[in-house]
Amino acid sequence: MKIHGEAEVLRVYVGDSDRLGGQLVHEAIVAEARKRGMAGATAMRGMLGFGANSLIHTAKILRLSEDLPVVVEIVDKPDRIAAFLPILEDMVAEGTITRHTVRATFNCPMRVREVMTSEVVTAAPDTPLSEVLRLLLDKGIKAVPVVQGRKVLGMVTGGDLLKRAGLGLRVSLHEALPQELRGEESHKLDMAGKTARDVMSGPVATVNIRARVPEAAALMAARKLKRLPVVDDAGDLAGIVSRIDILKTIATATAVADAPHPQLPKGLNLTAGDVMFRDIPTIAPEAPLVEALNKLVATPLRRVVVVDQTGHVVGIVLDRELIRRFSEEKNPGLLRALANLLSPGGAQDLAFGGTTVGEAMRPDVFTVPESMPISAVLQRMVETGGKRLVVLDDEGRLRGMVDRDTVLGIIGDAR
Repeated sequence: MKIHGEAEVLRVYVGDSDRLGGQLVHEAIVAEARKRGMAGATAMRGMLGFGANSLIHTAKILRLSEDLPVVVEIVDKPDRIAAFLPILEDMVAEGTITRHTVRATFNCPMRVREVMTSEVVTAAPDTPLSEVLRLLLDKGIKAVPVVQGRKVLGMVTGGDLLKRAGLGLRVSLHEALPQELRGEESHKLDMAGKTARDVMSGPVATVNIRARVPEAAALMAARKLKRLPVVDDAGDLAGIVSRIDILKTIATATAVADAPHPQLPKGLNLTAGDVMFRDIPTIAPEAPLVEALNKLVATPLRRVVVVDQTGHVVGIVLDRELIRRFSEEKNPGLLRALANLLSPGGAQDLAFGGTTVGEAMRPDVFTVPESMPISAVLQRMVETGGKRLVVLDDEGRLRGMVDRDTVLGIIGDAR
């Protein structure tokens, strides 16, 4: 899909060996641009040049050790370039940043083959579940296709490990656990003696490599899936496409379009207020933390919004943040009790002394106004990495919440 419109080119001139912390500056810039959903970024190494310090940098064969010049180009809509510029300025200690306006044609990928991940982590049917869990954690993924040759037999997700393997906590919570507790959970899986074949979901829904992105979104929304194996015409595994792959693709397309594009979902013009859900668990900041925990385990949202007496949002309680906090405090007994509480069917008699919600909540909350178009809500999701955004009225009071599943349904026109 081609989208024409006004754009800006942001150019950053740095040295090949300039560093930001432990990372090369040009690599850090490209990574940050990708994280924030910018339309594109390219780093190019120069052959010869000098900067403010007047040192000549060259790629001549006898001087390969010199610090060569590097140019990073970022292309996007003017408002998104303007929002990214302060972040970039903080990253570049030495170097030059320039901007200029252009007319651009953006080729936005709208086929599954263009947005899928081709290098797929897989498991054989007889893979022990402790090994499956290790793959999920080490690779930072949420599901593993189970394959025989190149044929997909099923899928093992974190949910499958919870429901059919007796895993105590969601995989996303395992990432915040200290190594000792992770090892205990892995040992439980080994003791059960089950393999990927025993717990996998199947037959698994797949999508053809030539399918359009909205088709994949519609299938995910209808089946309530977060990822799909991608197969070729022979039915062999060719890749995997996730919900976030689709959201990022549509976010990029909407960001660069001057006006609504006929190939983009019409539902993107709806607002957060049009599609939000209102049944949100809330609690006051002065309430005991244990009350928030009881509410947290009772809701599939796995979060409780903290509001003051006037209904203004002042924080949020997240199970993952609590696991991380008590891991850092190095209180094994309390951490084990918290993990038990958050486990399916866990005991709910945990006491936290005088700890209040206000002391344990996260004060920064990912929010959007209820008048914000879904296209902008999508941008906010990609930029923050938030799966669920709190919806506020004009006065900052809680109105509801909008999540990735809702937006995915709009993209697939499955609402």
